[in-house]
Amino acid sequence: MRVFVVGANGQIGRHLVKMLKESDQHDVRAMVRKEEQADEFKADGIEAVVADLEGAVSDIAAAADGCDAIVFTAGSGGSTGLDKTLLIDLDGAVKTMEAAEEAGIARFVMISAIQANNRENWSEKIRPYFAAKHYADRELMNSSLTYTIIRPGGLLNEPGTGKVKAEANLERDSIPREDVAATIMAALDEEATYNKGFDLVSGDDTPSEALSKL
Repeated sequence: MRVFVVGANGQIGRHLVKMLKESDQHDVRAMVRKEEQADEFKADGIEAVVADLEGAVSDIAAAADGCDAIVFTAGSGGSTGLDKTLLIDLDGAVKTMEAAEEAGIARFVMISAIQANNRENWSEKIRPYFAAKHYADRELMNSSLTYTIIRPGGLLNEPGTGKVKAEANLERDSIPREDVAATIMAALDEEATYNKGFDLVSGDDTPSEALSKL
C-alpha cells in the first residue's frame, strides 16, 4: 500500500514516515509545505511532494495521485491563531477528503483529538480546536471514503511503549506520539477499524491487539 502522509513534517508525521519507509508492506509519499522540507525527506530516500492545504483541492489530488491511502496528521499548531485552526484543521482536512475522492483514493485515516466527538467534554481553553476536529471528523463520516478516525489523548514526545488502549469512549489521558504513529500503521489495513472512530491512550495491548478488539 502506498500511503500519502499529509503533515509529514509534523511530530507524528515524522514517526509515521520513518515507520512506513522501514516497512516491507507499505511505501510512503510525504506531503510537506516547503521545498526545503521535501529536500530533507528526499535526502533520506523518501518520496516527497510539496503542496499547500490552503491551496486548491486539485493540487492536493495531483500530489496524492497513485497512492492507495491517505493519512491526515496535519495541524495548525498551538502557536498560530484561530484562523489557521479553521484553515488547516478543518478546511484543510475537508480539502484532503475531497482530493482523495478526486484522486480515487478510498482509504483515509484521520488523526483527531480525544473526545472530539463529545462536545460536553471539550477543554474550555481550546474549544475552537475541538470544534474544528469535530466537524472535520463529521465530514469524513459523511463522505464516500473508507475512514478510520483516531482520537489520541495528550501527546507526549517521550519514546513509545508499544502498548496502547483503543476504545470508542475513554477518559482523557496521554500517549507518546510514536505510539500514535504505530497505531496508524496497524490501522491502515485492519478491517476492524474501517468506518470507525476511537479514542487512543497508553495501555496494555499492542496496537494490533487493541484494534482487533474494536
